[in-house]
Amino acid sequence: MNKQTLGIFLVILASMICNSVWAANDPSIKGDLRSNIRLSMQQYIDTQNINGNMFLFDSADGKLLKLKLKELHSGIVKKGQFYVSCADFVDHKGRNVDVDFLVRPNDDTLITTQAIVHSIAGNKRKYHLENL
Repeated sequence: MNKQTLGIFLVILASMICNSVWAANDPSIKGDLRSNIRLSMQQYIDTQNINGNMFLFDSADGKLLKLKLKELHSGIVKKGQFYVSCADFVDHKGRNVDVDFLVRPNDDTLITTQAIVHSIAGNKRKYHLENL
């Protein structure tokens, strides 16, 4: 294997590893807790649904997005006081939009409080919840 082929292989491998790390999952979040987090997210999406679309303001671009749900992700992590999971959407331009949902316990229920655009067409954005 020459140096150029090895370099290409390493770039592809690093990309695969980064993508799998980004789709994080905490296996200690299980059972009813996991089910109820996903249910809270789905209920949030359903209540925001107008004629098959969810509308979400993208504060980074200053634009309102019109989104169609493709699928909820199965991975869930805890960041600060929130459980975070995401879903794949497609916007009215056909771009893939990854939206993170913040779910927080409130007494004996879980409430999805916020939807945040995490990436558009693969361009990821950072945000931090750990300091709350």
